[in-house]
Amino acid sequence: MQARLILEDGTVFEGKSFGAAKHSFGEVVFNTSMTGYQEVLSDPSYCGQIVTMTYPLIGNYGVNRDDFESIRPFVHGFVVREHCEVPSNFRNQQTLDSLLKEYEIPGIYDVDTRKLTRKIRQFGTMKGMITTSSESVESFLEQLKSTPNMTNQISLVSTKSVFSSPGRGPRIVLVDFGSKHGILRELANRHCDVIVVPYNTTAAEILRLRPDGIVLSNGPGDPKDVPEAIEMIQGILGRFPLFGICMGHQLFALACGADTEKMKFGHRGGNHPVKEWATNRTFITSQNHGFAVKEESLTETDLEVSHSAVNDGTIEGLRHKKFDAFSVQYHPEAAPGPYDSGYLFDRFLDMVAEHKKEVNPYAITR
Repeated sequence: MQARLILEDGTVFEGKSFGAAKHSFGEVVFNTSMTGYQEVLSDPSYCGQIVTMTYPLIGNYGVNRDDFESIRPFVHGFVVREHCEVPSNFRNQQTLDSLLKEYEIPGIYDVDTRKLTRKIRQFGTMKGMITTSSESVESFLEQLKSTPNMTNQISLVSTKSVFSSPGRGPRIVLVDFGSKHGILRELANRHCDVIVVPYNTTAAEILRLRPDGIVLSNGPGDPKDVPEAIEMIQGILGRFPLFGICMGHQLFALACGADTEKMKFGHRGGNHPVKEWATNRTFITSQNHGFAVKEESLTETDLEVSHSAVNDGTIEGLRHKKFDAFSVQYHPEAAPGPYDSGYLFDRFLDMVAEHKKEVNPYAITR
C-alpha cells in the first residue's frame, strides 16, 4: 500500500505503508541512533511526534518483551528508509510491523530519510502527517494548518496514581512526567525504595510520603505547559536532594527562575558528546529533547552550568549553588545509548546519604 508523509510547508515524501493503515498528525523529528528503535518507539517523550530514524535499516532484530521503556508506544508515526519484514535475532518475539499495527501507529518506508533530515535541520521541526489516503495534498495542508500543536502530552503519559517499587535503601520519590523504565531500573538496581507519583502531585503530598530524595523524570512537550509542576518543585527545593532528568532538568531551571526556549530541531540520538566542566571530561550521551534552558536567563538565579553540549554549546547540566540539587538535559539511564553517565545516579544517592546525616526533616520536636 502506498503512503505519504506531508509536511506543513507542502513538501511530500512518497513511500510505502507499514503498521496501521491510517493517517496521523504530529511534529516531525529525527533520531540518529543506530540501534534501539524499540526503546525509541516506547519512550513517552516522543508522545505527539512522528519520528524519523536516520539509520537506514530498521526492524532487523524485531521486537521483544524486555526492551520496552514504557507500557506502550506513544509516537504518532514512524518514518524509515528500509523496513525489515523478516527479523532475525534470538530475542525476537514480534515484528516491528505487527507492533505498530497493535497500537494503531502508522509507519512509512522507502522514504529518502537523508533528504528529510536535511530539511528538518535547515528549516527546523514542523508539523506533518502520515496518510494512506489518496485525497489531495491541498486538503491535508488545510487540516495541518488548522491542527494545533499538542500541549497535554505529559498528562497523557504520566501515571494516574501513586505506586511503589519497594526496596531496602533510601526512599526516592520519582515524579513521573513520562518516565522511562530505565530510570526506575537504575534506582532499583541501587536498592532504592521508589515511590512513583503523577506529574501534578503537590509538594504537600510529596512531603507526606517522607522521601529521602526526589527525582524529576523525562517527559514530552514544553515544560511551560505544566506550571503546577514548577510550583511543586519550588515547594520542595532545599528540603531534599533533587535530581532532574531531561524534562525534569527544564522544570528545575524554570522553578529556580531561569527560562527555556524551543530548539530549531532538538537533540535526539545516542551519540551526543557532553562536556562536564568540573572534570573537563567528555561523555557520549543519549538525548531526546526539543527545548533547552537559555543560558542568559541564569544570571539572576542560584544556578550554574555543570555540563555543556560539545556540538552546539547548549546547556546540558545545572547545579544549584545553595541546595543539594542538580540536573542534566540528557539521559543517564540511556536505553538506547551509552551508559557513560550512569555514575550520576550514584552521585545523587551519595548526596542523599550525606543529607540524611546532616538533617532529619521529620524529627518531632516538643
